[in-house]
Amino acid sequence: MTTMKTTGPTKSGISGIKAFARRIASFSVDDIFSRKRPAGPPRTIFVNQKLSADYFDPKKKNATVKKQYVYVTNQVISSKYTLVTFLPRNLLEQFRRVANIYFLGIAILQFFPMFATISPGVVILPLVIIIALTALKDAYEDFRRHQSDKRVNQTEVDVLSGSNWVNPNVTQGKSKTFVRGIIPKPRLRRKSAAGAATASVPPEPASEVKPVVDEDTTLAVSSDRRRRRSSHRLSFINPFFSSPDDEPYWKPALWEDVRVGDFVHITEGRPIPADILICATSDPENVAFVETKNLDGETNLKSRNAVPGLIHLRSPEACASAENSFKVMCDRPETNMYRLNAMVEMGQSENDDDASGKGTKYPVDLQTVLLRGTVLKNTDWVIGVVLFTGEDTKIVMNAGKTPSKRSRVERQMNPQVLINLALIGVMAVVCAVADSVLEKDYVNLNAPWLYSDDHPDDNPSANGGITWAFALLTFQDLVPISLYLSIEVVRTIQAIFIYLDKDIAYDRPGQPPQATQARSWNLSDDLGQIEYIFSDKTGTLTQNSMVFRQCSIGGKAYRGDPEVLTDGDDETQNKVSDSIELEKELQQNPITQHVPSSYSTDANSSRLDLSNSPSSSIPRTKTTNPRFRDTVLNSDIALACTESELTGPTAAHARTLNGFFSVLGLCHTVLASIDLLTGEIEYKAQSPDEAALVQAAADIGYIFLGRDREILSIRTPGSEIPERYELLHILEFSSARKRMSVIVRKMDEEGREGEAEGRIFLLSKGADNVIFERLRHGNDQLKEETERHLSEFANEGLRTLTLAYKTIGEEEYQSWSHRYQDAVIALDSREEKVEAIANEIEQDLRLLGATAIEDRLQDGVPEAIADLKRAGIKIWVATGDKLETAIAIGRSTNLIGPDSNIIVVRGSSKPVDQQLSNALERFFPDHKVEDRPPSRPPTPSRMHPLTRADTNVSSIVGGDNGERPGGFVLVVDGAALLHAFESEETKALLLKLGTLCEGVICCRVSPLQKALIVRLVKDGLKAMTLAIGDGANDVSMIQAADVGVGISGEEGLQAVNSSDYAIAQFRFLKKLLLVHGHWSYARNGIMILNFFYKNIVPTGILWWFQIYCAWSATFVMDYTYILFWNSLWTIAPVVGVGLFDRILDSEILMDLPELYHYGREKYWFSWRDFFLYMLDGIYQSVIIYFFIMFTYETISARHDGYSVDQYEWSTVTAVSGVLVSDIFTGMCASAWTWWLVFFVFIGIVVVWAFTFIYSALSPGYEFTNLWGFYYFLGASSYFWFGLIITFLLALAPRYLAKAYKASFIPDDIDIVRWIKKENPYFDFKHYDHHQSNPGIGLTEMKLRRRTSRLDSFVELASRRLSRASSIVTLDPPGGRTRPSVDLRSASRTDMSTGLVSVDRGFDFAAEDDGVAIRRIQTNLSERFSSRNMAVGEDGEKKGKRSKFLSLKRGFTKKNRTSE
Repeated sequence: MTTMKTTGPTKSGISGIKAFARRIASFSVDDIFSRKRPAGPPRTIFVNQKLSADYFDPKKKNATVKKQYVYVTNQVISSKYTLVTFLPRNLLEQFRRVANIYFLGIAILQFFPMFATISPGVVILPLVIIIALTALKDAYEDFRRHQSDKRVNQTEVDVLSGSNWVNPNVTQGKSKTFVRGIIPKPRLRRKSAAGAATASVPPEPASEVKPVVDEDTTLAVSSDRRRRRSSHRLSFINPFFSSPDDEPYWKPALWEDVRVGDFVHITEGRPIPADILICATSDPENVAFVETKNLDGETNLKSRNAVPGLIHLRSPEACASAENSFKVMCDRPETNMYRLNAMVEMGQSENDDDASGKGTKYPVDLQTVLLRGTVLKNTDWVIGVVLFTGEDTKIVMNAGKTPSKRSRVERQMNPQVLINLALIGVMAVVCAVADSVLEKDYVNLNAPWLYSDDHPDDNPSANGGITWAFALLTFQDLVPISLYLSIEVVRTIQAIFIYLDKDIAYDRPGQPPQATQARSWNLSDDLGQIEYIFSDKTGTLTQNSMVFRQCSIGGKAYRGDPEVLTDGDDETQNKVSDSIELEKELQQNPITQHVPSSYSTDANSSRLDLSNSPSSSIPRTKTTNPRFRDTVLNSDIALACTESELTGPTAAHARTLNGFFSVLGLCHTVLASIDLLTGEIEYKAQSPDEAALVQAAADIGYIFLGRDREILSIRTPGSEIPERYELLHILEFSSARKRMSVIVRKMDEEGREGEAEGRIFLLSKGADNVIFERLRHGNDQLKEETERHLSEFANEGLRTLTLAYKTIGEEEYQSWSHRYQDAVIALDSREEKVEAIANEIEQDLRLLGATAIEDRLQDGVPEAIADLKRAGIKIWVATGDKLETAIAIGRSTNLIGPDSNIIVVRGSSKPVDQQLSNALERFFPDHKVEDRPPSRPPTPSRMHPLTRADTNVSSIVGGDNGERPGGFVLVVDGAALLHAFESEETKALLLKLGTLCEGVICCRVSPLQKALIVRLVKDGLKAMTLAIGDGANDVSMIQAADVGVGISGEEGLQAVNSSDYAIAQFRFLKKLLLVHGHWSYARNGIMILNFFYKNIVPTGILWWFQIYCAWSATFVMDYTYILFWNSLWTIAPVVGVGLFDRILDSEILMDLPELYHYGREKYWFSWRDFFLYMLDGIYQSVIIYFFIMFTYETISARHDGYSVDQYEWSTVTAVSGVLVSDIFTGMCASAWTWWLVFFVFIGIVVVWAFTFIYSALSPGYEFTNLWGFYYFLGASSYFWFGLIITFLLALAPRYLAKAYKASFIPDDIDIVRWIKKENPYFDFKHYDHHQSNPGIGLTEMKLRRRTSRLDSFVELASRRLSRASSIVTLDPPGGRTRPSVDLRSASRTDMSTGLVSVDRGFDFAAEDDGVAIRRIQTNLSERFSSRNMAVGEDGEKKGKRSKFLSLKRGFTKKNRTSE
């Protein structure tokens, strides 16, 4: 028991020390100066009513609002410094460098007269210069951030003002910034009681600033105000105008002045300034559409709707009326981008006397809120109330704080500086102890130099401490103060080199080139060590546009005409000859430029008023994307339209053509709006691929004219009168269904349900495997041809959809529609019932064909990704898009190869840790986890993991599925990541599986999850990470990575403002890393190593002299040589290496990305090299000191026989040390350019000139220790031979080692240099090692490309044995057989279900259960309920062929109309 008692405190003491050490290690300057405050409590926002009494602090007499109810300003600052925090924060950041603390201590020491070598002011001047220059650099970088913040914060938005309207909610004051503090800009502000932290009870009306206005302009301004106030458009009236009958109006205000509780008026195309509750919109049904690519990366529009109880707030008068009072009760601000809970309560506040004023309560969720960072689209205006501002908005809370980044080289250099400091301390202690011991021995012998050494401050014991302090000054050059200054200068000039590189400058037509900018100058060497790249998708890899490229119709592929693929806004699109209409029809009905009279547009709803009256003009569509043109397709359609009678295969193909494009033109939720000035139709879709499909149909001639409630109109080739279809049902798309269907009834010209026109059709589009499973029997040849075309489309990186249809009988439809309606209104298991009923009718479809859409990539993205993968860099894509969209982009960008295997991990009923463990055991048996993580108990699953279950779907893969030679790519969604980050065990599983795969795609992730993914790899693997993005949703990821790169694209400057490097195109990242990054890392690494080396040489010479000076810390040479060692003699060569060294030409580094492995493996700056350079310096100091000292001391160098002075031979050691150090630094360079030659020899020339000039100065001018040495040294053979011999002996080991390595064990760089020397025109880009063999090293380097594939082949046999029994090939019910497929295609394994399939890059980016689709469904449901569903006596006639697939239908209509 005693032992336990004594052990316990010891262990607790050790743990306490460890905890203290961890706190010291985790100390961050950012934590001290962080401006972010913790999220406040749940808030209640009062509109047109007084604040609640409990909002005020009863302890204060002036009715001050409690601190927790003072909301943050809408001012967002991404910079690090303010005027107040700049000096302390910057000094703390700079003194994180241990060397700076050491230099400060040395400078303070020399302020004591006993230790002063020169003037104390001169001693501290270099440190002050370094601190000041670094501070100026940091200030300039942050000043640019402040300027960017100013552009965002001073964006204008309309807020409610006038009529003495007061916002009672309290907002804190704004922060002072560099821009506003240094360059104040006078601006009139509105005074409000809410501007301070206090408010009175009741709050008094705010007083408006009323400047004097010219009376002549009063009437005009007033009338202008009334005109703009009566409309719902942007108001540009004078905001300072006031009149006795001042009425409410929309006043332009800055974003940073927007406060919680303000009414704001936002117009189309404008970004949202804060998180805003929607009150009313320009749409009659109060629906608004927003683009959320800044939040989740998705380009498809999202629908949002207004709160039902606030839709009457459609004017400034209504918003300011006291009758329209309400309050909004919200949860506290949170980072979850997909959750917001609040409630609107109408009526008076609770502290009013009339308690009956409490009104109706309306729920508020994310569907009724516009988040900051989104952009209003396809909606004229929105009126809303501000809920959260500034740092409380979701996008800012997900952004994270601006970090203070330090490069890996600098972090690695700190312990090396500590080693040198420890070495200085050891040498100082040795000198102190030895000096004290020797003095004690010699003082008893009455040594003359120790006379009167018996005072309290002058005795052998005290002199030991004094000698220790002197030794610190003597050996101070071991850690040179010029090191950090030189690094800063070199990195700054490297940033200029990047800026001046025209190859990575984006040359836009009509605009100046947009150069790559280094916003953080201290991270250039990190660019050469990147191991993982985390990239956004939308706007970073893609151009945010979809283009219809190819299609397969009836087994015939139409590839398009590349030579006529022009932009949609090209002038040729206005030419008549570009129309897809038939030449015959063009001659009979020429196109006119006037607005078609049969179409009209409602300004509010943007809907078309469609009629079936003939029009003499052909509608034109407006698009900015290339139009689809195919000569063969045009000929086939022309043949189908012009021939009077078609029989056999030609007639069947004509019907298929018409059905294919009719499905494209009808099966969607696209809105069509017409421009009254040009008559052009513009398609507005929530999904960009839907718009591309409808536009492609219009390009061919099937022009969708719009929707009038549930009536769809489409114009077909050869027809002047639109075909009209009644929309009966929409079976909407979802991630689980992977298909969308519409049920329509064809109508006649008058809109009645005629005999032939009343047929009902089901039109479907979706993933190929989903559609193929629902096809009718027969026509196997068509299915096989379509399958083959789908594989070809997918191999080209295109996103595919398969189209099909069926005809539905009236009785079948009536029966089904009743059951569908019952399922829709069911209270229990509604989703399951609806899906079952929908699946019931989506059977026995007829295949029409397939489409191939290109999500247009940025120029050079696939090539850049392929080369970065060759460089050994792993690329992870983190996007907010859906899983299928992310996979499709992965294929088109070469991240997923044609033969890659996809592992899908998604959040589902199966635990995520189980999915990850199963994937490791199945695909990587050599890396399987021995112990299952106990974080979550296993839950029963309906399917046995990793086996095919009887799901009534056919298998389209072979027995080698999952064993393709292309390696593995992991795809994980945001829901799975949410569970994966819950425990350390699951995080370890995710990290292990991700690192074993060639790439990782994270989809449906929030901005905060992006940052967590980066930190998972950065902290878990200690790997160098780079994050690249272009939107505000990428800011947190960019800040979390070691290097953040922002793309200045279409999504604003949020990412650029928070980035370390700003580029214009993703492809520029290749040269930025492979060339500039590799150069900078190699240059900086060699430069720093030479800095440590070159200071070992003089320190060694001084140290060896201590043996002969009784360890008194005396200088052996004149102090000027020590003083200028790092500032004149040896500074130029190391800086020259940092600027002008070139390991290889840029063209070679671009052609051979494999050479980048030198950076990833830390080849240029490692601990091994550090100690080798230190040993070089020690060895050379031994050669220089002892060889020259013994030469001069053994036999006199003078003709008269007198002994030489100490400074005479020590000057030779100084000159020799400079010569050896500078030439050695040059030897470490890879290429001697003229600039490098100049920098190497300038120090040698200067030290020689100084020595001879300084020694020639007469004591009458200046006393020097070198006077006369110009004669004694110049006339002495010891001087000349000493320099030559010490030079050769000192450099011989390094020279011989380099020669041996290059000759007998060359690496890749040595071989490439040799090839370039022998054949300057050798083509490395197209080099094939199978055809020529320039060297074994280069061959091995080339083979690095297939390292991961070779690893997968090694595991191939074990995977086959372990998985042979887990795959079952199922046949569909009824004995139908699946058409044959290419078994070499890439496989896709969904770990949540165990299902395996061939991946073809299907994608359909529609909003699941969006407001727009729900609105249509509601209208259809209401209409269905009111209709008489009984079938009339004049019902459908049996056996009559549908004319849905007849292209000649248009001519029939035309003839009947003329009759």
